[in-house]
Amino acid sequence: MRTAARSFSRRGPGLRLRLTLLSTGLVAVVSGLLLWLGWVLVGNVVAAVPQLPDGTVVRVHGVDVPAPLLSEALRDSARQQVLLIGGGAFVAVVLAAALLAWTVTGRVLRPLHEVTATARRLSAESLDERIALSGPRDEVARLADTFDEMLDRLQAAFDSQRRFVANASHELRTPLSVIRTELEVTLSDPDADEAELRRMAEVVREATARAERLVEALLLLARTEGVELAVREPVDLAEVVGRARRAVEPEVRQRGLQVECSGEPAFAVGDPALLERVAGNLLENAVRHNADGGWVRISIGSDPQWTTLLVASSGPMIPPEQVESLFEPFRRAGVERTARSGAGLGLSIVQAATKAHHGRVSAESLPTGGLAVTIQLPAAP
Repeated sequence: MRTAARSFSRRGPGLRLRLTLLSTGLVAVVSGLLLWLGWVLVGNVVAAVPQLPDGTVVRVHGVDVPAPLLSEALRDSARQQVLLIGGGAFVAVVLAAALLAWTVTGRVLRPLHEVTATARRLSAESLDERIALSGPRDEVARLADTFDEMLDRLQAAFDSQRRFVANASHELRTPLSVIRTELEVTLSDPDADEAELRRMAEVVREATARAERLVEALLLLARTEGVELAVREPVDLAEVVGRARRAVEPEVRQRGLQVECSGEPAFAVGDPALLERVAGNLLENAVRHNADGGWVRISIGSDPQWTTLLVASSGPMIPPEQVESLFEPFRRAGVERTARSGAGLGLSIVQAATKAHHGRVSAESLPTGGLAVTIQLPAAP
C-alpha cells in the first residue's frame, strides 16, 4: 500500500483527472469572465437611465428613492441580481463541465486502458492476443494498430527463438547420442580388443568434433546477430575469397569440382575476420552441397555504393519457395543439402554478418540445380 502511494505521489494524478481539471478550469475562467462582463455591462446600461426632475421620488423594491440617486440604486440592484443569478449559473455550468469532461475523457481514454490491460496480460505464452481496436481511425486507433504490429514482431521473434532452441538441442543431441551409444556398446563387450577400442575412439572423436563445430557456429551466430561491429576498415573481398578458396581446395580436388573465379580487387568496409567467415561459409556450402564433378563460380565486383560477392554452384534442385528458409538456423532444403560435416548454420551466419555490415543478401535456385547466393556490402570510399 505504501509502495502504491509513493508511486502515485511520484507520477501525480492520472491523465483522465488532469484532462478533466484542465477543461473544467478553462470553463470556469471563461464563465467567470462572461459573468464579470455581464456585471459591468448591466451596470453601465442601467446607469444610463433618463434624469427625472428634482424632487421626484421613485419607489424601488418598496423603498422611496430620490430622483438623483435613482440611477445608482438601479445599477446596484441590477448588478446584485446579475451576481445572484449568474453565480448560481456559474456553479451549475462548472459542475456540468466537470461531469461532462470526466465522462468524455473516460470514453476517449478507454482504448488506452485496453492497450494497457492487454500489455499487462501478455507473457511468452499469450503473445497471440491482439487489441484489434474498431471504430474511427484516429490517433488512439493508430496507437493500437502499432501495438498490434509490435506484438506480431514479438511473436515471430519468440517463435523463431523456440525453433532455434529446439533445433539446436536436436543437433547437439545427435553427437551426444552417438558418443553414449558407442561407449555403452564397447563397455558392454568384455572381449573388446585394441582395434575395437580404436574404432570407438575414432567415432567419439568425430562426434565431439561435430559438437564442437556446432557450438562454435552457435557462438559466432550469437555474437553476430543484431550487434554493431567493433572493427570497421577497408577489406579486399578478392583477398578474403582467395584465403577461403585455399581452405576448401583439398575437398574441391577430392570431389573433382571446377572452380571459376572472376573479378578484380574490390574493397568493402567491415570486420576482416567476420568477412572471411562469410566467404568461407559461402564456399563451404558451395562445395559440400555440390555434386561430384560439379562446378562453382565466384564473381566479385563493385560500384561506388556496393561491393558484391556472388557464389553460384551446381547441386540438387531446390524449389524456389524453399530458398528463403535456407537462411533460417538448421533449415535445409532437402536431405541432399545436409552434410555430416556441417552444422546447418552457414547461411544463417552469412545473413547475420551481412546485416551487421549494413549489407544485403539474397539467394536464388538455379534452373539446372544448385544455388546462387549474392551479398552486397557497403563499398569502401
